Amino acid sequence: MFVRDPCGIICIIVTYFALFYADYVVMRWIILHTMQDSLWGPFHVVLFNTLVLLLMMSHMKAICSDPGVVPLPQTRMDFSDIHSAGSGGSDDCEERDDWSVCTRCETYRPPRAHHCRICERCIRRMDHHCPWINNCVGERNQKYFMQFLVYVGVLALYAVALVIISWMGECPECSKDIPTKQSRILHSVILVLESALFGMFVIAILIDQFQAILSDETAIERLQGGHSHHYHQKSRRTLTLLSQVCGKGHPIFWLLPCHNPPRYSFRRDDRLIHHEV
Repeated sequence: MFVRDPCGIICIIVTYFALFYADYVVMRWIILHTMQDSLWGPFHVVLFNTLVLLLMMSHMKAICSDPGVVPLPQTRMDFSDIHSAGSGGSDDCEERDDWSVCTRCETYRPPRAHHCRICERCIRRMDHHCPWINNCVGERNQKYFMQFLVYVGVLALYAVALVIISWMGECPECSKDIPTKQSRILHSVILVLESALFGMFVIAILIDQFQAILSDETAIERLQGGHSHHYHQKSRRTLTLLSQVCGKGHPIFWLLPCHNPPRYSFRRDDRLIHHEV
């Protein structure tokens, strides 16, 4: 689901510029410059670019996937009484036994769904709207968002490690040309700074995501002060909570951006108003 948000579009451009620049520096100024006569060179080329490919796949999945948009009713519902009552709340909703009425979308929505003012739709189990994927993080794309964070963190650590290895010890195959050596130093410093900045940023977000999953509480629900705690099951096992986001497959496949997370259906008044499983 692509949103025409200028901030989100700029963030996506910055993300891919930083990614391609990091790949260029690693390939041109580290591996091909310092490991051209070593078997480690081809190994790092394949491994690094495989991680880059997985990062791009998970990022595009997070961008293009439906985060869990609550479908609008086929026929317009009359919520004029709610509008006239001036229902408050930061989410423009009125509670109805765990279900709520969104006065912006003018429809019922299932428990833990919230309205995004940027996407202008209600999102099931919405955590937050992320400009880095120009999309909401919700029930159906949180897995891809977390994969994206993991691969950015791994690539950041990998790039820093390669820079350190390339500058350790003697490098007989390295060019002795002063301008070339200065360019290598400059690109290495920029890559380390970029990796440190993005690495610390995504690791902090990833920790927050894991805490939210293991506590069975989204960021919006934390801000609301626990309004949805009455339907949380705090005693559920860790793997159960993680599988709710990452899918029912084996945990070894959770980092592969090729399996859809579980989808749920909700009924209200015996009428299916949600996506089918």
